[in-house]
Amino acid sequence: MLRTIYEPIQEDLVKVEARLRSVCEVDFPWLSKLLAHSLKEGGKRIRPALVLLSGKFYDYDLSYLLPMATAVEILHTATLVHDDAIDNSAVRRGRPTINKVWGEDKAILLGDYLLGKSKELVADTQNLRVIRLFAQTFMTISSGELNQAFSAFNLEQTREQYLQRISGKTACLLSLATESGAILSQAPEKSVEALKGYGHNLGIAFQIVDDILDFIGTEEEMGKPVGSDLAQGTLTLPAILLLERYPEDNPVRRLFQNEDRQRNIELAMELVRNSSITEECYAVASDYCAQACHNLSLLPDNASRRSLIKLADYVVKRRK
Repeated sequence: MLRTIYEPIQEDLVKVEARLRSVCEVDFPWLSKLLAHSLKEGGKRIRPALVLLSGKFYDYDLSYLLPMATAVEILHTATLVHDDAIDNSAVRRGRPTINKVWGEDKAILLGDYLLGKSKELVADTQNLRVIRLFAQTFMTISSGELNQAFSAFNLEQTREQYLQRISGKTACLLSLATESGAILSQAPEKSVEALKGYGHNLGIAFQIVDDILDFIGTEEEMGKPVGSDLAQGTLTLPAILLLERYPEDNPVRRLFQNEDRQRNIELAMELVRNSSITEECYAVASDYCAQACHNLSLLPDNASRRSLIKLADYVVKRRK
């Protein structure tokens, strides 16, 4: 389905892949090996696709859009490498993580290298507004990660706090992609704001669906063990709804109080799967996707706009 959605920019996504491969071509063999492992094809490439699709409404200049699309994907990869090291994760996208194979210290240093490379590529846009936006986004992601770390195993979290947290972790990176694509294509300010809003709302929906799949998916679908959020003490929307439904005797509460961790993770997943919580969470995600598509009503009706609408539909319906 993604191949159909990406049709207006498919040839240019191939160029992004070529750029990513070229990043791995360094003189130091070990660094080359780590870069190839982390940037290997297999991701959905949603973020670079959003840069390119958002640039298709006005002046589509690949000399600026291509380095930006590559930079956003490398930034995303850097955050994953760092996340895996912090969480001591063993698997990502169905493959061993950098920290699992080479150690936490190598993972942190690789993540730092990737961040440096992404900044170098953003500088190629020669656009001070986009360069500043990129830096601000990285700070927002970092503060979002700190927020999550300090909130671990804390039961006193609201839906509003959850939404604020995922805005700073996932949504800001998608809105960076759409906003930068608009800016670099010389879009009018109203269109820049519209595409920024699209990316933000799509990012919220994307993370909510990820959080649902952590309860009802499989390891094959997720590319990592299910129940990871609960194991890390991260309170997501399904867990919040579960706590609301069973305020007293609740496996999430017992888990966060360090009681029989694996058993309570399994019980929490079972309760969510056998209740209406999944449907309620999907409804929230669908609302955010609807808001994302509403933002697009201000933009010219072309193949890219239709692709962005289809992408919002894909985000809610995806299983892999």
